Amino acid sequence: MTMTPEDATRFASNLDELVGAVEEILLGKNRVIRLAFTALLSEGHLLLEDVPGTGKTSLARAMAQSVAGSSNRVQFTPDLLPGDITGVSVYDQRSGAFEFHPGPVFANIVLADEINRASPKTQSALLEVMEEGQVTVDGQTHVVARPFMVIATQNPVEQAGTYRLPEAQLDRFLMRTSIGYPDHASTIRILEGTDQRAHDHRVEPRLDAEQIVEMAAVARTVYVDPTINDYVSRLVDATRSATEVRLGVSVRGALSLVRAAKTHAAGRGRHYVVPDDVKALAEPVLAHRLILDPEAEFDGVTASNMIAQVLIETPPPSARQAG
Repeated sequence: MTMTPEDATRFASNLDELVGAVEEILLGKNRVIRLAFTALLSEGHLLLEDVPGTGKTSLARAMAQSVAGSSNRVQFTPDLLPGDITGVSVYDQRSGAFEFHPGPVFANIVLADEINRASPKTQSALLEVMEEGQVTVDGQTHVVARPFMVIATQNPVEQAGTYRLPEAQLDRFLMRTSIGYPDHASTIRILEGTDQRAHDHRVEPRLDAEQIVEMAAVARTVYVDPTINDYVSRLVDATRSATEVRLGVSVRGALSLVRAAKTHAAGRGRHYVVPDDVKALAEPVLAHRLILDPEAEFDGVTASNMIAQVLIETPPPSARQAG
């Protein structure tokens, strides 16, 4: 089954409505909001590297409200245990059996605040449910809600006392981006609304959770021409052969880029992927998967620079080929 033009038009309309609803809360951040919903509808997870106070919690809460879903926030600390996230089994004396008490991960959108402050064992517990969509406690498997998305945050400034996410675990995130500070006009509008607390702002549901699951299924049916797959393959090959890169993009990264490009195309009202979809998402999907050579890092080379360079040096297929 392949997406029809009518399906694409309806998909784009629904996505625009969701993005517009959340933008009422997160002013002036259309691109970040669209990336977040692209991750959600691609059944992936989002890593935000940002300083405190830029609206990460507001983004997660507003997204959940817009799809009539649930959201939970977990503040990661060094003493946080895996059971504090996934849940625990508690013995019930009346029934004489263990009863499972679900943790905060059982929500549609989970904000893992400052994920790098928790121990590697606790980080792994969250990343396991991200990958498999289920939690196993005392031999019993419990499936998390659908849709399910983790928005994890890291503070790029304060690194003391943190546990850096290993590259294999960074690879589990579909995208990495940042919200950043609002522009001048948006800041003025935010200041004009200081008579209301952030928690007082609510987003009216535009769709329900079941409709989001259906949209994700429809996004998977977007047509991808073989020339697009060839283009993505050449892009990831270029990251692996670059002298400034010690470890290039994995196969999972290539799959993630194609999956996200499908959603991006549908969000633009197209039932097929074009090279511009790949280009638009290459940096947020691929950059965090690179390990740079230490000497290159010392010279000021960044992963984002490398992806930009690879895009310049790797010719896309022509419009006639890709269409």
